[in-house]
Amino acid sequence: MIERYTRPEMGRIWTLENRYRKFLDIEIAVCHSLATKEIIPREASEAIGRKAFFSVERILEIEEITRHDVVAFTRCVAESLGEESRFFHYGLTSYDVVDTSISLLLQEACILLEQGLGSLAAALRNQALKYRDTVMIGRTHGIHAEPITLGLKFALWWDEARRHRKRLAAAKEAISYGKISGAVGTYAFLDPWIEEDVCRRLGLKPALVSTQILQRDGHAELLTVLAIIASYLDKIAVEIRALQKTEVREVEEPFYKGQKGSSAMPHKRNPVSCEQLSGLARLVRANGQVALENIPLWHERDISHSSAERVIFPDSTILVDYMLHQATRIITGLHVYPERMQKNLELTGGLVYSQGVLLSLVEKGITREEAYDLVQRCAMHSWEHGVPLKELLAREEQVTALLTAEELAAAFEPQHCLRFVPFIYERLGIEEE
Repeated sequence: MIERYTRPEMGRIWTLENRYRKFLDIEIAVCHSLATKEIIPREASEAIGRKAFFSVERILEIEEITRHDVVAFTRCVAESLGEESRFFHYGLTSYDVVDTSISLLLQEACILLEQGLGSLAAALRNQALKYRDTVMIGRTHGIHAEPITLGLKFALWWDEARRHRKRLAAAKEAISYGKISGAVGTYAFLDPWIEEDVCRRLGLKPALVSTQILQRDGHAELLTVLAIIASYLDKIAVEIRALQKTEVREVEEPFYKGQKGSSAMPHKRNPVSCEQLSGLARLVRANGQVALENIPLWHERDISHSSAERVIFPDSTILVDYMLHQATRIITGLHVYPERMQKNLELTGGLVYSQGVLLSLVEKGITREEAYDLVQRCAMHSWEHGVPLKELLAREEQVTALLTAEELAAAFEPQHCLRFVPFIYERLGIEEE
């Protein structure tokens, strides 16, 4: 089912064709380095670079016999060569090729993920600027708290996207290593200079020390970063889902002409895309756990990590790539209902301005405890009987003795709560970027 979530650009990275192409690039780079050191004839290196060829179908045929994919690859390529084939895979162990190729594949995947995060960040920035002053109620514990703006939600997500871009860049750096150090990492048959030269040719850094493999902490770093990004997209999706509930309906994910929400109920407009993001995030988080479990291996290497990585590397990068583009589509096409936001803001009859009244009374000289108890008593009566809070407070002699009608009314103005929104935007630098 993963093909359903694969965009062509990311999908091509994880094809067998591209995997074995990386194998061949590494092998040819090794031959050129060996020739430079005069370990193999330059003519053989040039012939290998010119003639070496593979067919995925032929590799799979050979693998049916060898039960070993790298051996099948080397034998397939050898069929395209002449006598120089004896210098192909010279001094290498399988994971010199496999692990170095994984680094190259993950690098390619990270480039696309960086682009996806950049597109999402741009969409969030646009919405943050568009809705900077669109007032809505803020909620804590699911309960109305105090006014915010819709733009602040987008600005918050935009700022987090910036952090994820830094995390992804650091994780990309962590996996940008190769190793050509032999069966247990001791360079038993190849000079360390070969490794350095090959990595330089491939755009990688040589691992300072390795076993038969590159250590899996770097791979786990990338997979956990992807899990964090997936959880971030889940967070956005959960918020949109909550705000799309019928009784809230302040925003709504895109709903297209001809789209159907239910096979039974024609009126339904369900947040299916956001729900999909939440579901897929669970898979990516689970893959992050697998990557952590791949760190401990027996001695200089066992193979328990290999089978899992054939799943988690393509699946996590494919899923997060898909999720980023889905999230960008949702944010860009989001339906926003300011009138509903205003209606919901007024739903509690002014209860959301209780802190402003509390502080106004404190400023007039009574203790915070007295002010709190007074406002809370009126607020609870408002909750239970549906009488606006300002009306109840205006009947309280203790309040009217301290606050004028104008001062009481000022405590119920949402703009007082939002006066520092421009400061937040300026501090973020969102308008200048």
